[in-house]
Amino acid sequence: MVEAGPAPSDPRVAAQITDGVRLPIGAASSVVRHYGSTLTEDPPRRTEIIRGSVVGGSGAVNGGYFCRGLPTDFTAWAVPGWSWDDVLPHFRAIETDLDFATALHGSEGPIKVRRVREFDGCTAAFVDAVSAAGYGWIDDLNGSDADAALPPGVGAVPLNIDGGTRLGPGGAYLQPALDRPNLHLRADTRVRRVLVEHDAAVGVECVDGAILYADRIVLSAGAIGSAHLLLLSGIGPVGDLAAHGIAVAANLPVGTATVDHPEWVLPVAWTPTHDLPPLEAVLTTADGIEIRPYTAGFSALVHGPEHDPAELPHLGVALMRPHSRGRVRLASADPAVPPIIEHRYDTVAGDVDALRAGAELARELVSHAVKVGEASWSTSQHLAGTAPLSADGQGVLDPTCRVLGVERLWVVDGSIMPAITSRGPHATIAMIGHRAAEFIAT
Repeated sequence: MVEAGPAPSDPRVAAQITDGVRLPIGAASSVVRHYGSTLTEDPPRRTEIIRGSVVGGSGAVNGGYFCRGLPTDFTAWAVPGWSWDDVLPHFRAIETDLDFATALHGSEGPIKVRRVREFDGCTAAFVDAVSAAGYGWIDDLNGSDADAALPPGVGAVPLNIDGGTRLGPGGAYLQPALDRPNLHLRADTRVRRVLVEHDAAVGVECVDGAILYADRIVLSAGAIGSAHLLLLSGIGPVGDLAAHGIAVAANLPVGTATVDHPEWVLPVAWTPTHDLPPLEAVLTTADGIEIRPYTAGFSALVHGPEHDPAELPHLGVALMRPHSRGRVRLASADPAVPPIIEHRYDTVAGDVDALRAGAELARELVSHAVKVGEASWSTSQHLAGTAPLSADGQGVLDPTCRVLGVERLWVVDGSIMPAITSRGPHATIAMIGHRAAEFIAT
Protein backbone atom coordinates (compact mmCIF):
# COMPACT_ATOMS: atom_id res chain seq x y z
CA MET A 1 0.00 0.00 0.00
CA VAL A 2 1.33 3.40 -1.00
CA GLU A 3 0.17 6.20 1.29
CA ALA A 4 0.89 9.88 0.64
CA GLY A 5 0.56 10.74 4.33
CA PRO A 6 2.30 9.51 7.47
CA ALA A 7 2.05 6.00 8.87
CA PRO A 8 -0.02 5.22 11.97
CA SER A 9 3.26 4.60 13.82
CA ASP A 10 4.23 8.25 13.33
CA PRO A 11 3.97 9.86 16.80
CA ARG A 12 2.25 12.91 15.29
CA VAL A 13 -0.65 10.85 14.00
CA ALA A 14 -2.46 9.01 16.79
CA ALA A 15 -3.43 12.01 18.90
CA GLN A 16 -4.78 13.83 15.85
CA ILE A 17 -6.92 11.11 14.31
CA THR A 18 -8.38 9.48 17.43
CA ASP A 19 -9.73 12.55 19.26
CA GLY A 20 -13.36 12.54 18.22
CA VAL A 21 -14.12 16.05 19.52
CA ARG A 22 -11.44 17.79 17.46
CA LEU A 23 -11.07 18.17 13.71
CA PRO A 24 -7.33 17.84 12.92
CA ILE A 25 -7.61 19.94 9.77
CA GLY A 26 -5.84 23.21 10.61
CA ALA A 27 -2.80 24.61 8.84
CA ALA A 28 -0.45 22.83 11.25
CA SER A 29 -2.03 19.40 10.78
CA SER A 30 0.25 16.67 9.46
CA VAL A 31 -2.65 14.40 8.41
CA VAL A 32 -4.54 16.50 5.85
CA ARG A 33 -4.05 18.20 2.52
CA HIS A 34 -5.63 21.55 1.60
CA TYR A 35 -7.06 22.36 -1.83
CA GLY A 36 -8.44 25.63 -3.18
CA SER A 37 -11.94 25.53 -4.64
CA THR A 38 -14.44 27.92 -6.21
CA LEU A 39 -17.94 27.41 -4.78
CA THR A 40 -19.97 29.69 -7.05
CA GLU A 41 -19.53 31.36 -10.43
CA ASP A 42 -21.39 34.66 -10.06
CA PRO A 43 -19.74 36.07 -8.10
CA PRO A 44 -16.81 33.70 -7.62
CA ARG A 45 -16.69 32.57 -4.00
CA ARG A 46 -13.54 30.72 -3.04
CA THR A 47 -12.92 28.36 -0.17
CA GLU A 48 -10.60 25.62 0.97
CA ILE A 49 -11.32 21.91 0.67
CA ILE A 50 -9.65 19.66 3.23
CA ARG A 51 -8.91 15.99 2.67
CA GLY A 52 -7.31 13.41 4.93
CA SER A 53 -3.76 12.47 3.96
CA VAL A 54 -3.11 9.57 6.31
CA VAL A 55 -4.07 5.89 6.51
CA GLY A 56 -7.85 5.96 6.42
CA GLY A 57 -8.06 9.21 4.44
CA SER A 58 -10.80 11.69 5.30
CA GLY A 59 -12.55 9.03 7.40
CA ALA A 60 -9.69 9.42 9.88
CA VAL A 61 -10.16 13.17 10.38
CA ASN A 62 -13.86 13.97 9.97
CA GLY A 63 -16.61 14.69 12.47
CA GLY A 64 -17.74 11.09 12.90
CA TYR A 65 -21.10 11.45 11.08
CA PHE A 66 -21.91 7.86 10.02
CA CYS A 67 -25.36 8.04 8.42
CA ARG A 68 -25.93 5.56 5.62
CA GLY A 69 -27.16 6.48 2.18
CA LEU A 70 -30.87 5.84 1.74
CA PRO A 71 -32.34 2.92 -0.23
CA THR A 72 -33.68 5.36 -2.81
CA ASP A 73 -30.14 6.61 -3.45
CA PHE A 74 -29.00 3.21 -4.63
CA THR A 75 -32.15 2.71 -6.69
CA ALA A 76 -31.34 5.98 -8.44
CA TRP A 77 -27.79 4.78 -9.20
CA ALA A 78 -29.33 2.03 -11.36
CA VAL A 79 -26.05 0.11 -11.45
CA PRO A 80 -26.13 -3.71 -11.29
CA GLY A 81 -24.71 -5.01 -8.03
CA TRP A 82 -25.44 -1.77 -6.14
CA SER A 83 -29.12 -2.05 -5.22
CA TRP A 84 -30.18 -1.69 -1.59
CA ASP A 85 -30.36 -5.46 -1.23
CA ASP A 86 -26.79 -5.68 -2.55
CA VAL A 87 -25.30 -3.04 -0.26
CA LEU A 88 -27.18 -3.66 3.02
CA PRO A 89 -25.10 -6.75 3.94
CA HIS A 90 -21.97 -4.63 3.57
CA PHE A 91 -23.35 -1.79 5.69
CA ARG A 92 -24.04 -4.42 8.35
CA ALA A 93 -20.65 -6.09 8.00
CA ILE A 94 -18.60 -2.95 8.65
CA GLU A 95 -20.32 -1.95 11.89
CA THR A 96 -21.20 -2.87 15.42
CA ASP A 97 -24.19 -0.71 16.26
CA LEU A 98 -24.18 -0.24 20.01
CA ASP A 99 -27.75 1.12 20.10
CA PHE A 100 -29.78 -1.17 17.84
CA ALA A 101 -29.83 -4.93 17.38
CA THR A 102 -32.13 -5.45 14.39
CA ALA A 103 -31.85 -7.01 10.95
CA LEU A 104 -30.78 -3.63 9.58
CA HIS A 105 -27.75 -3.34 11.86
CA GLY A 106 -24.46 -5.13 12.30
CA SER A 107 -23.13 -6.55 15.55
CA GLU A 108 -19.75 -7.98 14.54
CA GLY A 109 -18.10 -5.27 12.44
CA PRO A 110 -14.98 -3.34 13.53
CA ILE A 111 -16.50 0.17 13.34
CA LYS A 112 -18.50 0.94 16.49
CA VAL A 113 -21.52 3.15 15.91
CA ARG A 114 -23.46 4.94 18.62
CA ARG A 115 -25.64 8.00 19.15
CA VAL A 116 -25.70 10.69 21.81
CA ARG A 117 -28.88 10.19 23.84
CA GLU A 118 -28.80 13.14 26.24
CA PHE A 119 -28.23 16.56 24.68
CA ASP A 120 -27.27 19.85 26.26
CA GLY A 121 -26.20 23.27 25.08
CA CYS A 122 -26.60 24.02 21.37
CA THR A 123 -27.95 20.62 20.41
CA ALA A 124 -30.57 20.58 23.16
CA ALA A 125 -31.76 24.07 22.22
CA PHE A 126 -32.05 23.05 18.58
CA VAL A 127 -33.89 19.78 19.27
CA ASP A 128 -36.33 21.59 21.56
CA ALA A 129 -37.01 24.25 18.92
CA VAL A 130 -37.53 21.70 16.16
CA SER A 131 -39.83 19.59 18.32
CA ALA A 132 -41.87 22.68 19.26
CA ALA A 133 -42.27 23.41 15.55
CA GLY A 134 -43.95 20.05 15.07
CA TYR A 135 -41.18 17.87 13.69
CA GLY A 136 -41.17 14.30 14.99
CA TRP A 137 -38.27 12.44 16.55
CA ILE A 138 -36.54 9.79 14.42
CA ASP A 139 -35.08 7.19 16.72
CA ASP A 140 -32.70 5.69 14.18
CA LEU A 141 -31.42 7.69 11.21
CA ASN A 142 -29.91 4.45 9.91
CA GLY A 143 -33.26 2.68 10.19
CA SER A 144 -34.41 3.17 6.62
CA ASP A 145 -35.25 0.10 4.56
CA ALA A 146 -36.47 -0.37 1.01
CA ASP A 147 -39.95 -1.08 2.37
CA ALA A 148 -39.98 1.56 5.12
CA ALA A 149 -38.65 5.00 4.22
CA LEU A 150 -37.95 7.37 7.07
CA PRO A 151 -40.18 10.45 7.40
CA PRO A 152 -38.87 14.00 7.82
CA GLY A 153 -37.81 14.74 11.37
CA VAL A 154 -34.98 15.23 13.82
CA GLY A 155 -32.74 12.49 15.14
CA ALA A 156 -29.42 11.73 16.77
CA VAL A 157 -26.55 11.29 14.32
CA PRO A 158 -25.00 7.80 14.22
CA LEU A 159 -21.34 8.43 15.06
CA ASN A 160 -18.25 6.29 14.65
CA ILE A 161 -17.02 7.86 17.88
CA ASP A 162 -17.01 5.72 20.99
CA GLY A 163 -15.97 7.18 24.32
CA GLY A 164 -14.56 10.24 22.58
CA THR A 165 -12.39 8.12 20.26
CA ARG A 166 -12.83 8.30 16.49
CA LEU A 167 -12.35 4.97 14.70
CA GLY A 168 -12.63 5.19 10.94
CA PRO A 169 -12.12 2.56 8.25
CA GLY A 170 -8.33 2.93 8.27
CA GLY A 171 -8.07 2.25 11.98
CA ALA A 172 -10.70 -0.45 11.86
CA TYR A 173 -9.38 -2.42 8.89
CA LEU A 174 -5.87 -1.52 7.78
CA GLN A 175 -4.03 -0.86 11.02
CA PRO A 176 -4.84 -4.28 12.52
CA ALA A 177 -3.51 -5.89 9.32
CA LEU A 178 -0.18 -4.06 9.14
CA ASP A 179 1.76 -7.00 10.61
CA ARG A 180 0.60 -9.41 7.91
CA PRO A 181 3.53 -10.75 5.87
CA ASN A 182 1.76 -10.03 2.58
CA LEU A 183 1.18 -6.34 3.32
CA HIS A 184 3.76 -3.59 3.16
CA LEU A 185 2.82 0.02 3.87
CA ARG A 186 4.98 2.58 2.08
CA ALA A 187 4.04 5.80 3.89
CA ASP A 188 4.98 9.41 3.05
CA THR A 189 5.09 8.43 -0.62
CA ARG A 190 3.09 10.21 -3.30
CA VAL A 191 2.26 8.55 -6.58
CA ARG A 192 2.99 10.56 -9.73
CA ARG A 193 0.96 8.45 -12.17
CA VAL A 194 -0.31 5.01 -13.04
CA LEU A 195 1.70 3.25 -15.74
CA VAL A 196 -0.55 1.97 -18.53
CA GLU A 197 0.76 -0.35 -21.23
CA HIS A 198 -1.34 -2.00 -23.94
CA ASP A 199 -4.59 -0.91 -22.26
CA ALA A 200 -3.62 -2.37 -18.89
CA ALA A 201 -2.25 -0.86 -15.68
CA VAL A 202 1.10 -2.42 -14.83
CA GLY A 203 2.38 -0.29 -11.96
CA VAL A 204 2.77 3.18 -10.51
CA GLU A 205 5.53 5.74 -10.67
CA CYS A 206 6.16 7.54 -7.39
CA VAL A 207 7.26 11.15 -7.00
CA ASP A 208 10.55 9.94 -5.53
CA GLY A 209 11.28 8.07 -8.76
CA ALA A 210 10.45 4.59 -7.52
CA ILE A 211 8.41 2.37 -9.84
CA LEU A 212 6.21 -0.23 -8.19
CA TYR A 213 4.74 -3.02 -10.31
CA ALA A 214 1.57 -4.93 -9.48
CA ASP A 215 -0.91 -7.25 -11.14
CA ARG A 216 -3.86 -5.26 -9.72
CA ILE A 217 -3.91 -1.58 -8.84
CA VAL A 218 -6.59 0.13 -6.77
CA LEU A 219 -6.81 3.91 -6.39
CA SER A 220 -8.34 4.99 -3.08
CA ALA A 221 -7.07 8.57 -2.87
CA GLY A 222 -10.49 10.18 -2.52
CA ALA A 223 -12.62 11.97 -5.06
CA ILE A 224 -9.96 14.64 -5.61
CA GLY A 225 -6.83 12.53 -5.35
CA SER A 226 -8.02 9.60 -7.45
CA ALA A 227 -9.31 11.87 -10.20
CA HIS A 228 -6.04 13.78 -10.22
CA LEU A 229 -4.06 10.55 -10.57
CA LEU A 230 -6.28 9.29 -13.38
CA LEU A 231 -5.84 12.53 -15.30
CA LEU A 232 -2.07 12.58 -14.79
CA SER A 233 -2.02 8.99 -16.07
CA GLY A 234 -3.75 9.88 -19.33
CA ILE A 235 -7.20 8.71 -18.27
CA GLY A 236 -9.71 11.50 -18.77
CA PRO A 237 -11.23 13.87 -21.34
CA VAL A 238 -9.08 14.12 -24.45
CA GLY A 239 -9.19 17.91 -24.59
CA ASP A 240 -8.14 18.35 -20.99
CA LEU A 241 -5.25 15.91 -21.37
CA ALA A 242 -4.07 17.33 -24.69
CA ALA A 243 -3.98 20.85 -23.26
CA HIS A 244 -1.30 19.66 -20.86
CA GLY A 245 0.62 17.45 -23.26
CA ILE A 246 -0.48 14.19 -21.65
CA ALA A 247 -0.82 11.16 -23.90
CA VAL A 248 -4.29 9.65 -23.82
CA ALA A 249 -4.59 6.14 -22.41
CA ALA A 250 -8.40 6.20 -22.13
CA ASN A 251 -10.86 8.91 -23.14
CA LEU A 252 -13.20 8.96 -20.14
CA PRO A 253 -15.24 11.72 -18.42
CA VAL A 254 -13.10 11.94 -15.28
CA GLY A 255 -14.05 14.95 -13.15
CA THR A 256 -16.59 16.36 -15.60
CA ALA A 257 -19.75 16.14 -13.46
CA THR A 258 -18.77 16.18 -9.82
CA VAL A 259 -21.25 16.62 -7.00
CA ASP A 260 -21.20 17.78 -3.39
CA HIS A 261 -23.69 18.93 -0.76
CA PRO A 262 -23.86 22.75 -0.96
CA GLU A 263 -24.28 24.33 2.45
CA TRP A 264 -25.21 27.73 3.80
CA VAL A 265 -24.10 28.54 7.33
CA LEU A 266 -25.75 30.88 9.81
CA PRO A 267 -23.92 32.00 12.97
CA VAL A 268 -26.07 31.61 16.08
CA ALA A 269 -25.48 33.33 19.42
CA TRP A 270 -25.59 30.10 21.39
CA THR A 271 -23.01 29.39 24.05
CA PRO A 272 -20.55 26.92 22.49
CA THR A 273 -20.70 23.37 23.79
CA HIS A 274 -17.14 22.09 24.11
CA ASP A 275 -15.63 18.61 24.29
CA LEU A 276 -18.44 17.09 22.26
CA PRO A 277 -18.54 15.75 18.69
CA PRO A 278 -19.08 18.53 16.14
CA LEU A 279 -22.56 17.32 15.24
CA GLU A 280 -24.89 15.29 17.44
CA ALA A 281 -28.33 15.68 15.80
CA VAL A 282 -29.81 16.81 12.48
CA LEU A 283 -33.17 17.77 11.06
CA THR A 284 -34.12 16.36 7.66
CA THR A 285 -36.98 17.91 5.70
CA ALA A 286 -39.26 16.55 3.01
CA ASP A 287 -37.63 18.74 0.36
CA GLY A 288 -34.11 17.39 0.84
CA ILE A 289 -32.67 19.88 3.31
CA GLU A 290 -30.54 18.81 6.28
CA ILE A 291 -30.19 21.39 9.07
CA ARG A 292 -27.16 20.83 11.28
CA PRO A 293 -26.61 22.45 14.72
CA TYR A 294 -22.83 22.43 15.03
CA THR A 295 -21.81 22.32 18.67
CA ALA A 296 -19.13 24.99 18.45
CA GLY A 297 -17.55 27.41 16.01
CA PHE A 298 -15.11 26.19 13.38
CA SER A 299 -12.00 27.51 15.13
CA ALA A 300 -12.96 25.83 18.38
CA LEU A 301 -13.55 22.52 16.64
CA VAL A 302 -10.11 22.72 15.06
CA HIS A 303 -7.98 24.43 17.68
CA GLY A 304 -9.87 24.15 20.98
CA PRO A 305 -12.32 26.33 22.90
CA GLU A 306 -9.89 29.14 23.76
CA HIS A 307 -8.72 29.85 20.21
CA ASP A 308 -11.34 32.48 19.29
CA PRO A 309 -13.81 33.19 22.12
CA ALA A 310 -15.80 35.55 19.86
CA GLU A 311 -16.59 32.86 17.29
CA LEU A 312 -20.14 31.56 17.43
CA PRO A 313 -21.63 28.13 16.85
CA HIS A 314 -23.62 27.93 13.64
CA LEU A 315 -26.42 26.18 11.84
CA GLY A 316 -25.55 24.45 8.61
CA VAL A 317 -28.24 24.23 5.93
CA ALA A 318 -27.25 21.59 3.38
CA LEU A 319 -28.99 20.58 0.16
CA MET A 320 -28.81 16.80 0.09
CA ARG A 321 -30.10 16.12 -3.43
CA PRO A 322 -28.54 18.92 -5.49
CA HIS A 323 -28.85 19.27 -9.25
CA SER A 324 -25.75 21.40 -9.78
CA ARG A 325 -22.61 19.69 -11.04
CA GLY A 326 -19.02 20.80 -10.74
CA ARG A 327 -15.65 19.98 -12.25
CA VAL A 328 -12.22 18.74 -11.27
CA ARG A 329 -9.61 19.31 -13.96
CA LEU A 330 -5.89 19.61 -14.39
CA ALA A 331 -4.06 22.86 -13.79
CA SER A 332 -0.74 21.34 -14.85
CA ALA A 333 0.92 18.08 -15.82
CA ASP A 334 3.13 18.58 -12.77
CA PRO A 335 1.74 16.30 -10.01
CA ALA A 336 2.80 18.83 -7.37
CA VAL A 337 0.29 21.35 -8.74
CA PRO A 338 -3.21 20.72 -7.31
CA PRO A 339 -6.14 20.31 -9.71
CA ILE A 340 -8.69 23.03 -10.38
CA ILE A 341 -11.86 22.40 -8.36
CA GLU A 342 -15.08 24.18 -9.29
CA HIS A 343 -18.26 23.33 -7.39
CA ARG A 344 -20.53 25.59 -9.51
CA TYR A 345 -23.17 25.56 -6.78
CA ASP A 346 -25.07 28.54 -8.21
CA THR A 347 -25.52 27.17 -11.75
CA VAL A 348 -28.96 25.69 -10.98
CA ALA A 349 -31.45 28.29 -9.79
CA GLY A 350 -33.61 25.68 -8.07
CA ASP A 351 -30.72 24.66 -5.84
CA VAL A 352 -30.16 28.26 -4.75
CA ASP A 353 -33.86 28.69 -4.06
CA ALA A 354 -33.91 25.51 -1.96
CA LEU A 355 -30.94 26.68 0.09
CA ARG A 356 -32.55 30.07 0.63
CA ALA A 357 -35.77 28.43 1.81
CA GLY A 358 -33.80 26.11 4.09
CA ALA A 359 -31.97 29.06 5.63
CA GLU A 360 -35.28 30.84 6.23
CA LEU A 361 -36.62 27.73 7.93
CA ALA A 362 -33.52 27.43 10.11
CA ARG A 363 -33.86 31.06 11.15
CA GLU A 364 -37.57 30.65 11.94
CA LEU A 365 -36.90 27.61 14.09
CA VAL A 366 -34.52 29.30 16.55
CA SER A 367 -34.72 33.10 16.13
CA HIS A 368 -37.47 33.44 18.74
CA ALA A 369 -34.91 32.47 21.38
CA VAL A 370 -31.51 33.45 20.03
CA LYS A 371 -29.93 35.91 17.61
CA VAL A 372 -29.15 34.45 14.18
CA GLY A 373 -26.67 36.04 11.77
CA GLU A 374 -26.70 36.27 8.00
CA ALA A 375 -26.26 33.15 5.88
CA SER A 376 -23.12 32.66 3.81
CA TRP A 377 -22.06 30.12 1.18
CA SER A 378 -20.11 27.09 2.31
CA THR A 379 -19.76 23.42 1.44
CA SER A 380 -20.22 20.13 3.26
CA GLN A 381 -16.83 18.99 1.88
CA HIS A 382 -18.45 15.84 0.46
CA LEU A 383 -17.09 16.03 -3.08
CA ALA A 384 -17.94 12.84 -5.00
CA GLY A 385 -18.60 11.46 -8.45
CA THR A 386 -15.30 12.26 -10.16
CA ALA A 387 -15.04 8.72 -11.59
CA PRO A 388 -18.61 7.40 -11.52
CA LEU A 389 -19.88 3.88 -11.95
CA SER A 390 -22.05 3.25 -14.98
CA ALA A 391 -24.18 0.47 -16.36
CA ASP A 392 -24.08 1.76 -19.94
CA GLY A 393 -20.39 2.46 -20.44
CA GLN A 394 -20.92 6.24 -20.35
CA GLY A 395 -19.18 6.75 -16.99
CA VAL A 396 -15.61 6.08 -15.90
CA LEU A 397 -16.01 2.71 -14.15
CA ASP A 398 -17.89 -0.48 -14.84
CA PRO A 399 -20.18 -1.89 -12.10
CA THR A 400 -17.20 -3.66 -10.47
CA CYS A 401 -15.27 -0.36 -10.04
CA ARG A 402 -12.82 -1.21 -12.83
CA VAL A 403 -11.73 1.65 -15.08
CA LEU A 404 -13.37 1.26 -18.48
CA GLY A 405 -10.91 0.37 -21.21
CA VAL A 406 -8.03 -0.18 -18.78
CA GLU A 407 -7.50 -3.65 -17.41
CA ARG A 408 -6.19 -4.28 -13.87
CA LEU A 409 -7.11 -0.80 -12.58
CA TRP A 410 -9.91 -0.03 -10.10
CA VAL A 411 -11.08 3.04 -8.19
CA VAL A 412 -12.63 2.51 -4.76
CA ASP A 413 -13.67 5.65 -2.84
CA GLY A 414 -16.22 8.46 -3.10
CA SER A 415 -15.21 9.01 -6.71
CA ILE A 416 -17.41 6.14 -7.83
CA MET A 417 -20.81 7.56 -6.83
CA PRO A 418 -23.03 8.21 -9.87
CA ALA A 419 -25.00 10.60 -7.61
CA ILE A 420 -24.23 11.71 -4.09
CA THR A 421 -26.18 10.07 -1.29
CA SER A 422 -28.98 11.90 0.54
CA ARG A 423 -26.92 11.70 3.71
CA GLY A 424 -23.27 12.52 4.31
CA PRO A 425 -21.18 9.95 2.39
CA HIS A 426 -18.77 8.65 5.03
CA ALA A 427 -20.62 5.45 5.94
CA THR A 428 -21.42 4.79 2.29
CA ILE A 429 -17.77 5.13 1.29
CA ALA A 430 -16.77 2.67 4.01
CA MET A 431 -19.41 0.30 2.64
CA ILE A 432 -18.07 0.82 -0.89
CA GLY A 433 -14.66 -0.43 0.23
CA HIS A 434 -16.16 -3.57 1.71
CA ARG A 435 -18.36 -4.17 -1.34
CA ALA A 436 -15.63 -3.58 -3.92
CA ALA A 437 -13.22 -5.96 -2.19
CA GLU A 438 -15.40 -8.81 -3.46
CA PHE A 439 -15.01 -7.63 -7.05
CA ILE A 440 -11.26 -7.15 -6.90
CA ALA A 441 -10.52 -10.43 -5.11
CA THR A 442 -12.31 -12.56 -7.71
